[in-house]
Amino acid sequence: MAMGEFTGTGSEYVTVGEVPSPRANHMRKLSVLPLVFLIFYEVSGGPFGVEDTVKAAGPLLALLGFFVFPFIWSVPEALITAEMGTMFPENSGYVVWVSSALGPFWGFQQGWMKWLSGVIDNALYPVLFLDYLKSAVPAVGGGLPRVFATWGLTIVLTYLNYRGLTIVGLVAVCLGIFSLLPFVFMGFLSIPDMKPERWFVETNLNDVDWNLYLNTLFWNLNYWDSISTLAGEVENPKKNLPKGLFYALILVVVAYFFPLLIGTGAVPVQRELWTDGYFSEIAMIIGGVWLRWWLQAAAAMSNMGMFVAEMSSDSYQLLGMAERGMLPEFFTKRSRHGTPLIGILFSASGVILLSWLSFQEIVAAENFLYCIGMILEFIAFILLKIKHPNAPRPYKVPGGTAGAIIMCIPPTILICVVLAFSSLKVFLISIVAMAIGIVMQPCLKFMEKKRWMKFSHSPELPDFVNGEDTQSLVQ
Repeated sequence: MAMGEFTGTGSEYVTVGEVPSPRANHMRKLSVLPLVFLIFYEVSGGPFGVEDTVKAAGPLLALLGFFVFPFIWSVPEALITAEMGTMFPENSGYVVWVSSALGPFWGFQQGWMKWLSGVIDNALYPVLFLDYLKSAVPAVGGGLPRVFATWGLTIVLTYLNYRGLTIVGLVAVCLGIFSLLPFVFMGFLSIPDMKPERWFVETNLNDVDWNLYLNTLFWNLNYWDSISTLAGEVENPKKNLPKGLFYALILVVVAYFFPLLIGTGAVPVQRELWTDGYFSEIAMIIGGVWLRWWLQAAAAMSNMGMFVAEMSSDSYQLLGMAERGMLPEFFTKRSRHGTPLIGILFSASGVILLSWLSFQEIVAAENFLYCIGMILEFIAFILLKIKHPNAPRPYKVPGGTAGAIIMCIPPTILICVVLAFSSLKVFLISIVAMAIGIVMQPCLKFMEKKRWMKFSHSPELPDFVNGEDTQSLVQ
């Protein structure tokens, strides 16, 4: 296996002619507060984009969905991320979870599907941003102005990621506070107009668009595992990662439930109007022009926060995979700010290529790939409980192997339901995407064998072969 040079005894790996490894090129680590808001933005970013649940199923099912769904999906996924992320506090995240349980081939497939679903997810945020902006600036509603606006926004936000994860974390905190404040004001202003009976109107199980309803819920409440690809950049991850996930879970649920409660209770419900950007119209009705403008600005800022958080996760995942020898060594190259330069460029290019898709098409395709990746994560979580029950787990989900299996049953059933509602177009696109990953992994191994491309394994990471840690998983 092609290697670079080592600096000192058992010390840092340095690629010849490139910047040092992440540990040699030490940058400031993420503390709890920016970690919470990065998780918040990787999962949610606020209630922008939840409007379709009301359109699909009415106010009551929308509210019930955002109250019940977290217990079925978000809590199990966050608990798995807390245990596995502290067990493997490195940037390859869920890739190394699957590699350690199922072997490097399936680890690569996990990395490919998750990275692709993350890039697809990131392609949503310029779309959502422009959907909120078009009511104030109609020119960005379509045509070339929309295309140029999408590309320009992508370039500006990509530059923020280039400048460093510390800046991204600080930006996430500021944007999070700014994006949630208008809903606090909207809540107080809506009190005189609140009519609880509106929450129960237009509830008809025979008139529910289950595909739109489930995909919107799923998209708004997943991606808790994305923070695992930043575990190597977190200050004391074995303590702070579970804490950050817990606080973020509370913040996400509150940020969805109460704006929906306000919007459906203070304004007469017309389901057909509840589409992307409708919260700005509710703000206009409740508070006037000033609140509408603030909420539109908040939506824009929120989408910026989600974009930079997701791109950070995607780009550091590629860096982590390269540190494990799954991708060519040039993916380990960092900028002078310590950020994964090649990973950022690849992720930004993917976003631009996918930006032509519609909101619903993006959500459905992303959810399909994400579901397959989550099945692999559940399998890895359970297998590692069986194969390495005594391995150090700084945070441990109680219940042992039996508890792990029981906890994974409800989200697995949900995954099957979401997949069952996928359209034929989404199914075919997703199958083609998975086939590309299946072909890509042996091609990369062949290029490594022929020395056409340079691959390396970071000496500070344990080496997994056929699902077993050759340096012993149990330290």
